[in-house]
Amino acid sequence: MQTALLQLLLLALAPVFVLAETGIDAWLRYAPYPGAEKHAAALPHKIYALNATKSSPVYTAGTELALGLKSIFGLAAAVEYQQTLDYSSSSEGGCLGRKSHLVVGTLDAFDAAEHKVKVPELIEDGYFLDITPKRTLILAKNERGALYGAFEYLNRLAQGNVKSASFASNPDAAVRWVNQWDNMASGGTHGSIERGYGGVSMFFWNGVVREDLDRVHQYARILASVGINGIILNNVNANATLFDDINLRGLQRIGDIFRPYGIRIGLSVRFDAPQSYGGLSTFDPIDASVIKWWHDITDKIYHMIPDFVGYLSKASSEGQPGPLTYNRTLADGANLFARTLKPYGGTMMFRAFVYDHRSLNQTLDWKADRANAAVNFFEGLDSKFDDNVVIQIKYGPIDFQVREPVSPLFAHLRETPAAVELQVSQEYLGQQMHVVYMAPMWKELLDFDLRIDSKPSQLRDVVSGKRWGRHQGGYAAVVNAGLNSTWLGSHLSLSNLYAYGKLAWDPSHTSEDLIDAWTRLTFSHDRAVVDTVRTISMQSWPAYEDYSGNLGVQTLADILNGHYGPNPGSQDGNPWGQWTRADGDSIGMDRTVSNGTGFAGQYPPEVAAMYEKVETTPDNLLLWFHHVPYTQRLKSGLTVIQHFYDAHYRGAAVAQTFVTAWEKLKGKVDATQYDETLSRLVYQAGHSLVWRDSVSNFYFNKSSIADTRGRVGNYKYRVEAEDMQLSGYVKYQVKPFESASKGWAIVTASNTTTGTASYKLDKVESGRYDVAVNYFDMAIGNSTWTLSLDGAVVGKWKGDLEYSSGKAATIYIDGQTAIRKTFRGVQVKKGAEVKIVGVADGKEPAPVDYISILPLGTAD
Repeated sequence: MQTALLQLLLLALAPVFVLAETGIDAWLRYAPYPGAEKHAAALPHKIYALNATKSSPVYTAGTELALGLKSIFGLAAAVEYQQTLDYSSSSEGGCLGRKSHLVVGTLDAFDAAEHKVKVPELIEDGYFLDITPKRTLILAKNERGALYGAFEYLNRLAQGNVKSASFASNPDAAVRWVNQWDNMASGGTHGSIERGYGGVSMFFWNGVVREDLDRVHQYARILASVGINGIILNNVNANATLFDDINLRGLQRIGDIFRPYGIRIGLSVRFDAPQSYGGLSTFDPIDASVIKWWHDITDKIYHMIPDFVGYLSKASSEGQPGPLTYNRTLADGANLFARTLKPYGGTMMFRAFVYDHRSLNQTLDWKADRANAAVNFFEGLDSKFDDNVVIQIKYGPIDFQVREPVSPLFAHLRETPAAVELQVSQEYLGQQMHVVYMAPMWKELLDFDLRIDSKPSQLRDVVSGKRWGRHQGGYAAVVNAGLNSTWLGSHLSLSNLYAYGKLAWDPSHTSEDLIDAWTRLTFSHDRAVVDTVRTISMQSWPAYEDYSGNLGVQTLADILNGHYGPNPGSQDGNPWGQWTRADGDSIGMDRTVSNGTGFAGQYPPEVAAMYEKVETTPDNLLLWFHHVPYTQRLKSGLTVIQHFYDAHYRGAAVAQTFVTAWEKLKGKVDATQYDETLSRLVYQAGHSLVWRDSVSNFYFNKSSIADTRGRVGNYKYRVEAEDMQLSGYVKYQVKPFESASKGWAIVTASNTTTGTASYKLDKVESGRYDVAVNYFDMAIGNSTWTLSLDGAVVGKWKGDLEYSSGKAATIYIDGQTAIRKTFRGVQVKKGAEVKIVGVADGKEPAPVDYISILPLGTAD
C-alpha cells in the first residue's frame, strides 16, 4: 500500500532526481549502479513500518526505504504501517513465505521473543540490523534509532553491499548537534550565513522565519542520515527578535519539519535579551525578574515546540553580554537557562569560547595569552553547573586553526559533561574554495590522549563521557549550510559534513573509509573516481597546512578582514590574541611555565611535561608552545625558516596535482559535478601560489634569511605588471606588500578608465606555453580583462567571482582577492607582444599583479 506521505515524498523529490547532480541530494542520491537490478528479486518487496503516526521517524523510515529501493534497484516495495507487527492482518493475509520482507520499528512495537529474535543490548538511538535473504529487521530502542537503522541499511545498499549481516550499532555520544551560522538579517535584506560561503539562509529572510521552508525538508533528511539529533538554528551572535510571536510560529513550523527525522531544534540566545528585547532594566542572571522572564519565554517555546532541544549561549566573549557583566560566574549564567529547561528535559549548551579581547596586550605583556582564557574562566566551576548543562569547547584553545593542540579545558571538567566543537564551515581553512577534508584532523584530535590522572584519556572518551562513566556529552559542529545547491558552497566540502556525523556516532571510523563511502554515494562507484577523491582528500589538509601556516604557527590568514587569504602580519599587534610574536630574529608563542604564558601547565602533568620542552614538543606544534630563533633546528634537521620555505613550496605543489588528477575523471562523473569541482580546484591551485609567495616573502623580509634553494623572491617566468608599458594603467603599491609579487600591482587610472599593459617577450623562445595572469577580483565591481598575443585574443574574462565563490567577499587589493587565470598550451613566438587590457567597473580598477609565461605544466 503506497501511503499519501510516500507519494508526496516521491513527487517532491522527482524534480530533484532530474537534476540530481547539482549536489542538492548530497550523499542521498540513491543512484543505480551497474548490475544493481539483478539484486532486486532478493531484496524486500514488502516493508512493515511499526508506527502509524505520520510525524514519527519510523513512518519516515518506511517512506525512505521505499524511495531507496525504488531509486537504486527499480523495486517498488509496498509499505504497510502497523502499530505492532501483525502478519495476519497484512494485505497478504500472512502468506509471507514467497517474497522477502523488511520490518522497521522499535523494540516496544516488535515482540522479539515471540518472533524468536535475539536482540543485542541497545541504548537510546541505537539500532539492530539483521539482514537475511528472507527477512530484514531494523529494530531500535527508540523511533529515532529505527530511522538511523533504515539509513544505514540504505547506505549499504547504495554502495553495492547486499550481503547478509547482523549487528547492533549504538551511538558513541548522546549529543550529536550542528550549530547553524545563520543570521536573521533585517531592513529589507535576506537572511545571511556568517561570511556568506554557503549561500543565503534556508531558515530566515528579512528578519523573520521564511515562509518557504522546502529546503529544510531536504536538510533534515541529510542530517538524520548521519545520525544528527539536534540543530541550533541561528548564529551564536544571536538576535532576540526570534522570540517575537511571528518568529515563534515560524520556529514551530521548522520544528514540525525536523520532528519526523528525529531532530530536535534549539536556539542560540542573546544573554541580554531581557533588557535589550524584554524591556527590563537588567539582565543580571540572579535577578528575580530576569529569571521569571526566561522562564516565561521557555514555557512559551515548549508550549509550541514540545520537543525543543534547548539553548546555546555565547556569553561574555568578544564584546557579547554575559554573566561577567554583573560579576557573576559562568555557572550562574549557564544555570539560569538550565533551570528553565530542566522541567522539559532540555539541554543548556554553554560555550567555553570566553575571552576578553579588550584586555589582551601583546606589546606590554609577555605572559598575555588568549589560549589561557577558557581554563582561567572555568577554573573552580566544575561542580557548580546544573546537571543539564553541557560545556561546548572548541577543539583547540584559539579558533579553528589549521593546527592546534587539544584544549586543556577538557581535562578540567570531571563532573560537567563536555561537547567538542568542530567546524564544518572552514572559516580559516579555505572557506569551501580550498578543498580541505577535515576528518584526518578530527581523528588526530579525538585520538589524542590527555592522560588525566595518568590514565588513558582519549578526547573521544572524554566527550562521550566514557572516561567518567556517563553518557551525556558529545559533539557539536559549526555548519554553514544554506541555499547553495551544494549546501556548503562546493561539492567536495560535503564530505566534511558526512564525516562529522559518522564520527560523532562512531569515532573509530577511519578517514579513508569515510571518504570512500561518501564518494561512492555522491559521485560514482568507479574505482578511478573513488581512488582519486580519496587521494585529493587525504592530501588536502596536510597541503593546506603546508602552504598556509605550519609548525603550529596557526593559519596565517587575514584575521582582521575575511579570515581567508594570507596576511601573516595581521596576526600580531592586535587585541585578538592569535599571535605569532614574530620579530627579526625569532618567532612563536612561549607558552611554557618556566618562562612563558604558563599555558602548557594547564594540561595534566604528563602532557604538560611534553609541551614544556622544545626537545619533546612535536615539531608540528613547536611554534605554538615555544618562541625560538628562525635558525632553530627541527627534528628533521632543517631550520625553522627553511622548513617554512620548503613546506610552503611543497603544499602549493601538491595543490597543483589536484587539478590534473581531477581532469582524468572527465566523463566518469556528472558533468555539473565535474565542471564545478574543477573550477574550484583550479582556483585553489592558483591561490595556493599566492599563499606560498605571500608567507615566504613576508618571513624572508622579516628574517633576512634567504631560501637555501633560491626560490623565494626569484620568479624567472614572470613579467611584473608594473614593468610593462602602461597606458591608462598606473602603478599601485599593495599593502600588505607580500600580497603582490614584488609588492606592486597596476590599476586603472580611474574607475572609468580602460587600461592597457604590454610587453615584448624578447627572452622567450618560440613554442607552446601555459600563460597565467595573476590579478585581483574585488567584491566592489565586475572589471573585465582581455589577454592577447600579437593582437590575437588568448582569452577574456570578468571579475565576478564574488557571485559564485565559496568564500567571504572582500574589497581590498590583497591576498584575499588575488586570483590566477591560466590558459594552457598557448603558441608563443619569440618577441611577441603580450598585452592585457583591463576595463574598470564600479569601484574595481581592473588590478593586475603579473603575467607568467610558463613551460607546460609548470607552476612558477
